[in-house]
Amino acid sequence: MVLVAALIAVMLSQQHDQRRRAPQGQDPVAARERRDADTPEALAELFSQAQLPPCPNAGSAPGMRELAGITLECSGSRVPVGPVLAGRQVVLNLWAYWCGPCADELPAMAELQRRAGNKLTVVTVHQDENVAAGLAKLAELHVRLPMIQDGARRIAAALKSPNVMPTTILIRADGSVARVLPRSFTSADEIGAEVEQALGVRF
Repeated sequence: MVLVAALIAVMLSQQHDQRRRAPQGQDPVAARERRDADTPEALAELFSQAQLPPCPNAGSAPGMRELAGITLECSGSRVPVGPVLAGRQVVLNLWAYWCGPCADELPAMAELQRRAGNKLTVVTVHQDENVAAGLAKLAELHVRLPMIQDGARRIAAALKSPNVMPTTILIRADGSVARVLPRSFTSADEIGAEVEQALGVRF
């Protein structure tokens, strides 16, 4: 009975998210950072399953002017987004749990990070308020990358990213945006070619 109740709860949650989506597969209208149901207690087991690494430590530099004042949760802890990304070559991947091309691309992002090591920082940005579904998707895909929870899409708005998912934003260490890529990638090699051209990172 407990399992049945849990399955019903997940189905109702998914139906709610479906109602929020725009027609023809467009993005849902983002209203808030996270659902009320996604409390630390409710997410504890999912965080344990997902095994996400933390966001990088925030440095003393303020980071990108566009991200000033934006504080969001990253892998379970609230962080100032600008200082966290400052001074790093960053691949920022904007996605949502319901996005099929995003799910196809995320393992390639994880492989990119594995190959690049400390030359590059890959951070995912989950752009749907359903934190639980985002964590469950990363756990299902065995993708171990930091996840910034941004259901209200504040980062995308600040960086003037198109309303397309997935979108990958390449950021230079000086905080400038090198390239905005509103498309999906199928391999780490494909993403790596863009990173080499835009950021000069070879691996």
